[in-house]
Amino acid sequence: MAAKKPAEMSNEELLKSEKALKTLTYMLLGALTVTLVIGIFLTIKQGFNILMVFPLTMAPILVLNGNSLKEIKKEKIARGL
Repeated sequence: MAAKKPAEMSNEELLKSEKALKTLTYMLLGALTVTLVIGIFLTIKQGFNILMVFPLTMAPILVLNGNSLKEIKKEKIARGL
């Protein structure tokens, strides 16, 4: 099942989706930051570590979530929410 576009959502769904997406985005950002810091620390101590690759591969998800949040905010403004 494909996700609905913001224009196809009801007001309630739009607000709920925005709240969930914000929460998940901030949680992912926090996890990636911690992983990056630990990866840098381990790289300094032991040399290259595979843990350094994880934040870099997951970063595009943050970009996609940010774009989705922008679309939701535009739709909220268009609806006057």
